[in-house]
Amino acid sequence: MTAVPQAAGAVQATAALRWALLFGNFAIGCGVMVTAGSLNDLTRSLQVSVAVGGQLITIAAVVMAFGAPLLAAAVGGFDRRRLLTFALAWYAIGHALSALMPGYAALVPVRAASVLAAAVFTPQAAATAAWLATPAERGRLITFIFLGWSVASVVGMPVHSYIGETFGWRYAFGVVALLALVAAAWVWRVVPDGVRPPAMSLRSWREVFTHPALMAMVLVTALSAAGQFTVFSYFAPYYRQVLGATGAQTSLLFLWFGAFGLLGNVLLSRHVDRFGASRAVALALGLMALSMLLWPLGTSLGTMAALLVPWALGCFSSNSAQQARLGQAAPAWAGALMALNTSAIYLGQAVGAAGGGALVAAHAGQAGAAAFGGFHRIGLAWLLAALALSAWATHRMRRDG
Repeated sequence: MTAVPQAAGAVQATAALRWALLFGNFAIGCGVMVTAGSLNDLTRSLQVSVAVGGQLITIAAVVMAFGAPLLAAAVGGFDRRRLLTFALAWYAIGHALSALMPGYAALVPVRAASVLAAAVFTPQAAATAAWLATPAERGRLITFIFLGWSVASVVGMPVHSYIGETFGWRYAFGVVALLALVAAAWVWRVVPDGVRPPAMSLRSWREVFTHPALMAMVLVTALSAAGQFTVFSYFAPYYRQVLGATGAQTSLLFLWFGAFGLLGNVLLSRHVDRFGASRAVALALGLMALSMLLWPLGTSLGTMAALLVPWALGCFSSNSAQQARLGQAAPAWAGALMALNTSAIYLGQAVGAAGGGALVAAHAGQAGAAAFGGFHRIGLAWLLAALALSAWATHRMRRDG
């Protein structure tokens, strides 16, 4: 393989590289969501409550939230072919070991260590795409590789749920290990040598952290993730306890959600450069808030499926639009901003999962929807805050030129 010239957009990202990075994000997404998808069997198998089992989501999210910017600073000058391959290989080993853990206490540290790879791969794959792409294709390329997360929702979540209910959660983790191994081999094969975006200096990091509009954009991501994961983390037990869904029906609801999530991201990828990333973010947040507002109407499998559609359309497309928004706003700081945005995603997930878990624990013993403490209202509040802050950030960026 030939070395890549050290200039942004100096070479056009090949189709093979695009698809390899997309598949890498697919494997990462499957691993991040495997706990939520297989939560019912995991709690039964390890003999812990739903609230305690859900804290695995919180723990992983905290590790990824703090790991993303710290690791971004540490690996800034690394060759991206080796860095991305190593991250995926680490992910594969971590999930394989997780599947072998005998109990909850042993699983927690292994899970925490394995998701460090997600803190590296997702932002650095996006930064690599931003570095290789020309300005005209940057937004589309970043959103394209994030389609992997949408596909993970379409395929990964329902498959995790089905495998967890049918064979057990350990097999679901084993599937993630296999996917990550395949992704590592693919990335090693197609990513060229010599892709080394310059490491951020301390001065550059300071400028990023003190830029009000950029930091507001990053905070939008955290608020959005908190709102979603207040509810999303507990989809599986909610479907079972409130709607009486079987394992197969829960898998179908995950598949339904993921299919519309993929559709939303595909539409975004095609039109983001024309429509504008800021407008796309506002639309996505509004759609998700609508679903939260209508949540109490989901009293049957059919009505639940209907009200999930707006949320799904905005779910993954909002994250992709945020990445494109940041990459376009400050391409020179793409590595740092992608890492901070990834950190915000996982920090929001941790806050949301912990908050949702606290509500569930506080209402233990109650029946039906009351057992979940009206968690959709908390989710809605987070999303409305994200929408307001996003509008302010857009105004500030326009004002500052």
